Amino acid sequence: MPTTLTVNGRTHDVDLPGDVPLLWVLRDALNLTGTKYGCGVAACGACTVMIDGEAVRSCQTTLSDVRGEVTTIEGTGTPEFLSRLQQAWIDHQVAQCGWCQSGQIMQASALLATTPQPTDDEIDAAMSGNLCRCGTYPRIRAAIRSAAGMES
Repeated sequence: MPTTLTVNGRTHDVDLPGDVPLLWVLRDALNLTGTKYGCGVAACGACTVMIDGEAVRSCQTTLSDVRGEVTTIEGTGTPEFLSRLQQAWIDHQVAQCGWCQSGQIMQASALLATTPQPTDDEIDAAMSGNLCRCGTYPRIRAAIRSAAGMES
C-alpha cells in the first residue's frame, strides 16, 4: 500500500516498505539527492532534513515514522533566489568539500526558525550534532549570525 508523503510542498505516493529510511526514500525514490549519506547512525548530521520545521536525521527516520511535511535542502531556496542562510554560507565561504553542507544548512534553518537571533552558545549547541571534516565551524557560526542579521 503506497504511503503519501509531502516533500518540499509536493505530494508523492511512495510504494516502499515502512521500514525504509527516509534518506533512501528521498534519494532513490524521489531523486532528491541533496540530502547526503554520511554515517548511517545519526551521528554526523549529513542527512539532516526537517519534518514540520524540526531537524531530524533521515538515515534513522523510517518512512512509517514520518508525520508531517518534509523539507530538504532542495526546498530551501530556488536557483534564482537563494535563502538568506544559503547566501550567508556563500558570503562566509563556509563550504570546503561540501559533503556536510546540506545537513548543516538544514540544522541551521531549524535553529533560526525557533531562535531568530541565537547566541553563540545556542548556535554551538544546535549545531553540535553536525560534523564537518573540513573544520569550518567558525565560518558556520559566522554564516548563521549573518543570516540572523547579527554581526559576525
